[in-house]
Amino acid sequence: MTQVFDQRAVDEASFAQRIADTLQLVQATLPVQRRMVHAGDTIYQVGQEFGSLYVVNSGLVKMVNLSSEGREQVVALHFRGDWLGLDGIAGGHYGCDAVAMDTGEVWSFRYDDLLRAALRTPALLTALHEAMSRQLARDHESLQSLCALPADARVAGFLHYWAEAMARRGLRTDQISLRMTRAEIGNYLGMTLETVSRALSRLARSDVIRFMEKGRRDIHIPRVEALTTFMAQVAGPASARAIH
Repeated sequence: MTQVFDQRAVDEASFAQRIADTLQLVQATLPVQRRMVHAGDTIYQVGQEFGSLYVVNSGLVKMVNLSSEGREQVVALHFRGDWLGLDGIAGGHYGCDAVAMDTGEVWSFRYDDLLRAALRTPALLTALHEAMSRQLARDHESLQSLCALPADARVAGFLHYWAEAMARRGLRTDQISLRMTRAEIGNYLGMTLETVSRALSRLARSDVIRFMEKGRRDIHIPRVEALTTFMAQVAGPASARAIH
């Protein structure tokens, strides 16, 4: 077991270093525009003409669509090092709204500048392809989770995903501050606010998580691996693997 955790720590440190290296590469080779954003700020809008790509340097960003009923649908979450706007390359327009979830910094650069710079620095093209691959893998995992897991396991998997994203960026995982309301989490996971609240309460009663303050957005996770155990208990080992 110690070997497993040691290897996980090495993998997380390696990923954090790759993010730092990519950000340094982008900054050194491209004319980057930096923008400070705050919760609720729109970075770009659905239907807007594509021209630039974006990289999250700090903070959190959600991708939002409108459902057929006109309701906001959260379709993806992005953390430090993630690239935004990739969906605009094919069609020439952005496919979602990109909205900041807290205070942070987003870098933007022209796509044509990236292509020109990549002729001189092929590592830029590698970074772009890696960003695309990560996004495809994450979308696939998210779809598997929605299809395979019951509600309680889905919420546990969401917290596991959030904690893992923090760990891979060198941040603490024992306490996370969710920058989403219960309604937004339900929206993202395809369930109601009430179902999310009940699932979180069951996780707390099982001592898998603990609420840190009255607003119940700050969550203490004594052992991240306990989330996976909880998933296996409520969904079965085969279904629990869908989150990995």
